[in-house]
Amino acid sequence: MSNNLLKGKKGIIFGALDEKSIAWKTALKCVEAGAQIVLTNAPVALRMGEINKLAEQCGNAPVIGADVTNMDDLKNLFEKSMEHLGGKIDFVLHSIGMSLNVRKGKHYTEMNYEWNQKTLDISAMSLHKVLRTAWDMDALSEGASVVALTYIAAQRVFPDYNEMADAKSLLESVTRMFGYYYGVKKKVRVNTISQSPTRTTAGSGVKGFDGFINYAEKMSPLGNASADDCANYCVVMFSDLTRMVTMQNLFHDGGFSFTGVTQAVIEQMEK
Repeated sequence: MSNNLLKGKKGIIFGALDEKSIAWKTALKCVEAGAQIVLTNAPVALRMGEINKLAEQCGNAPVIGADVTNMDDLKNLFEKSMEHLGGKIDFVLHSIGMSLNVRKGKHYTEMNYEWNQKTLDISAMSLHKVLRTAWDMDALSEGASVVALTYIAAQRVFPDYNEMADAKSLLESVTRMFGYYYGVKKKVRVNTISQSPTRTTAGSGVKGFDGFINYAEKMSPLGNASADDCANYCVVMFSDLTRMVTMQNLFHDGGFSFTGVTQAVIEQMEK
């Protein structure tokens, strides 16, 4: 049931691939809360995914392809989005991550540095390029909200997360730095949400994922946060209820991030 929390707001959702995607679920929740949205992803992802199905579920929302590493593509995206929505953008979800070294089985100590540059560009600096494009075009409304999805591996070592840990660290730094400048300029909020391990198409590709998601469940007092839970949190962050929250890394992980050990883990280790 709609709560109209985003009534009248206009947004762009990056990264919806399929029904498992947090971006997919966030798009549905935003529309349910009263927003109008534009969907976007890389051209190759548009061909691989099912985004047209999502667009239909979102009231025939437009789908505009954009390579997030290409400034011309991003300019076109914002131009067409504002034209379709009839005004400036009130919220943006950056749900983008890709690691060539992980895909190709390269260990962190043996990474291919050319692939690493692509990983950092797509997974982290793309947020800077999105914000820079919006800044140059004055495309975001006063008090707009930008949220990027991250993971606690930016602060702690999770060996199989590989170079994506570095990418998420950079993503969080961009959030703080650009968040400062955009806050001063236009009261725009920029935050990251550090989500529990989630069974998305991308997340499930990480080596040892099944074992780790079970471990995280045992280490979280509330259990792992689902993709639906994360989508709800994104809606709150896009709403006017969080107008004074910016430059933050917000843990959404059932308490995992601040738990040293749980009784369930101790009992498992003693077996």
